Amino acid sequence: MKNSAPAPSALAMVPFVSVENMMRIVNTLGPANVIEKMADYIEADFLRWDQFDKTPRVAAHSREGVIELMPTSDGETYGFKYVNGHPANMARGFQTVTAFGVLARVDNGYPILLSEMTVLTALRTAATSAVAAKHLAPADSRTMAMIGNGAQCEFQALAFQRVIGIDTVRLYDIDPQATRKAARNLAATGLKIIQCGSPEEAVSGAGIITTCTADKQYATILTDNMVGSGVHINAIGGDCPGKTELHRDILLRSDIFVEFPPQTRIEGEIQQLDADHPVTELWQVIANRAEGRKSDRQITLFDSVGFATEDFSALRFIHDQLETTGHFVELDMLADPDDPRDLFGMVKRADVEGLKLTAS
Repeated sequence: MKNSAPAPSALAMVPFVSVENMMRIVNTLGPANVIEKMADYIEADFLRWDQFDKTPRVAAHSREGVIELMPTSDGETYGFKYVNGHPANMARGFQTVTAFGVLARVDNGYPILLSEMTVLTALRTAATSAVAAKHLAPADSRTMAMIGNGAQCEFQALAFQRVIGIDTVRLYDIDPQATRKAARNLAATGLKIIQCGSPEEAVSGAGIITTCTADKQYATILTDNMVGSGVHINAIGGDCPGKTELHRDILLRSDIFVEFPPQTRIEGEIQQLDADHPVTELWQVIANRAEGRKSDRQITLFDSVGFATEDFSALRFIHDQLETTGHFVELDMLADPDDPRDLFGMVKRADVEGLKLTAS
């Protein structure tokens, strides 16, 4: 039977960015351009830090991994991300991380965007790393060591090339196939790619060291003797309780910068330290309320676990691209009766107009 019901009103329609739409947006604008522009949004939102509701992510931990909700609001717009982290997934043919997110109006609660965030999280993680390095890394850094060459690797390399100006990436992974994959994907970027046989070889001569591994365990990807003075460490792999990458002695030698201390003390590298160990919030450095890099011999450590405001910024950026790119579809997600009190009447009218499902 032909659908004769009236079309849903504009208020009931929500823009939806699918994986295909997201890939079209990224390729239309260019991955490096997306990361650079998203970094601007992230930095701008760090500068209005006090406007945001902030809470550690709501996490459901299991032996296999974690499922998390990451909510925040700036008073006008509310956003959240659903994300999982399951390190064993790759061996079973699944992604380690998958995600989706929502933006909504605070004044009436209506969603204004539903988006995939598996790709978007990779982009925003790289953009956040670049924002931190912009304020913390040695100004003359041109070489980055990338230890862990999985799904995040290429995004990080592009972010540091575009925002920081690195020209060389030294790659290492315990799986040589991952390193070869990353080298292939980065071959046309203009970066000099060096495939290394050990983490010690990878960090040799690097002013920036990025660690991004997936195992849910207290691991030691970097030992104390591998880290010389003056480097910036971008530690993004440790992001849940019981999962770290750096030897504790490195932390004790470093000036540590974090997104939101109540969350990072649970999930970051600093879970290895006493609860009162001093850290500096990244937003304070960006806003010139705290010092970042002070000397050529200083070791700066960005203990990044990902925070809800960064996802908010990423969703805000994507929402702003919809009109110009057109890469989205509209979903009929919200019931919109003519009389807001008569939801039941709307359902019954749908029955009368022939929308009721009947047995064949």
